[in-house]
Amino acid sequence: MKIYGGGYLQREELLDLGIRSIGENVRVHEKAILVDVERIEFGSNVRIDAFCVLSAAGGSLRIGSYVHLASHADIYAGAGVVLEDFAGLSQGVRIYSVSDDYSGACLTNPTVPRGFLVPKAGCIRIGRHVIVGSGSVVLPGCSIGDGSAVGALSLVNRSLDPWGVYAGSPARRIRARSRKLLAAEGAMAGDGVLALT
Repeated sequence: MKIYGGGYLQREELLDLGIRSIGENVRVHEKAILVDVERIEFGSNVRIDAFCVLSAAGGSLRIGSYVHLASHADIYAGAGVVLEDFAGLSQGVRIYSVSDDYSGACLTNPTVPRGFLVPKAGCIRIGRHVIVGSGSVVLPGCSIGDGSAVGALSLVNRSLDPWGVYAGSPARRIRARSRKLLAAEGAMAGDGVLALT
């Protein structure tokens, strides 16, 4: 049995790679894949676990403060992706800001010349205090409103309102989500713990 440890790149190592901007206490696992790092921004207190893919090819990726991406969470930010403060992506989440047209009206895949493609593209915003459950997919142009939670294995194919719990394929609102976590955020600020950039 092989035991795998691995380590996290520190702020200075990430700056040496050419990251556009970076706050304090940012840890990216050495087994994460970063594409077009000069288009990636990190706030403070961020952790990116092993085997995540962060691709800003053709677009931009901005990750706020107090954000966690669990292993195998992938972000393809060709048309732009923003993760606001306190957002979290569980294992295996996929975020696509560009997608091929699957209708059959045009060709698909990146080996085909651009003139024969009609991709759907749109910036994605994952709001403050949003959590997206394992195996969920977020499609181009969708925003998830502040404070919302998306259950595991859900498909987000339209924008979701704030402070709801959503699940399913497509994701539908199940109920309201508690705002009690805002008190904890306020307590962090009052204790001088909160550091946002």
